[in-house]
Amino acid sequence: MSFTYEIEVPADVPVSAKGTYVENMKMITHGSGNLMLFAGDQKVEHLNDDFFGKDIATDDASPEHLFRIAKEGRIGVFATQLGLIAKYGKDYREIPYLVKLNSKTHLVKTDQKDPLSPQLYSIDQIVRFRDQTGLAITGVGYTIYLGSEYEGEMIREAAQIIYEAHQHGLIVVLWIYPRGKAVKDEKDPHLIAGAAGVASALGADFVKVNAPKKDGSSSAELMKEAVAAAGKTKLVCAGGSSVSGEDFLKQLYDQIHTGGASGNATGRNIHQKTLDEAVRMCNAVSAITIDNAEIAAALKIYNNQ
Repeated sequence: MSFTYEIEVPADVPVSAKGTYVENMKMITHGSGNLMLFAGDQKVEHLNDDFFGKDIATDDASPEHLFRIAKEGRIGVFATQLGLIAKYGKDYREIPYLVKLNSKTHLVKTDQKDPLSPQLYSIDQIVRFRDQTGLAITGVGYTIYLGSEYEGEMIREAAQIIYEAHQHGLIVVLWIYPRGKAVKDEKDPHLIAGAAGVASALGADFVKVNAPKKDGSSSAELMKEAVAAAGKTKLVCAGGSSVSGEDFLKQLYDQIHTGGASGNATGRNIHQKTLDEAVRMCNAVSAITIDNAEIAAALKIYNNQ
């Protein structure tokens, strides 16, 4: 699989912002076109469930653990909320950041109310923050819950975010999850492909989806439909719940080499580990995602061999 990559700038990026867009894309993909997104937005999404408890390293109790990993590990971009970047970013200036523009907790369940996660900050505010701080704010992210009765509001906000972000040369990653009373199977391959197609229609640079599942079928094979539906929008898979390091790396390799994914968006499978192990996992994931490494080579990195 070749990782030779020529950056194609979308037509909604003005001439004045093309250089910024290209540099941001080069930075977060290390020139490979593939994205290793370290997801640190769960402090809101999952409250403290992902950061404290059985089988979770004590390092993870502090928000700064995320920044230490992002600094010491080889990542593409660190995605988290603006407030955390404002608190810790000045001490971690070398990290490329992606600001998550919406977030909600998991307390209100779908059987109570369909999910809605409205925009928290404007693109103008993000650009102002970037310019005031000098931090490497390379892009923004936004979640759409496709199938929610509020999907129209989230789709509209996402469309505006993409257009405005591109005006400033920022990269946009959409998280798109089918969820709501109308959705019977959130991992349905055909539905996930539909979500990828929505991201393409909105003009996103990357779309983060859950890995599709269907009894008796390979998840990586099923992913091909979503990758095709995404077109020029690059598809990355959510890391999901923690599994063994070897299982996760094999899963990632198959997603890229069989499914055609353009990287990964990983949170718990990295940050729930001690700092040393988390950094090794980052480097192993990046080896597969950015360097086209085989599983055996990535495992050697992870196992410190």
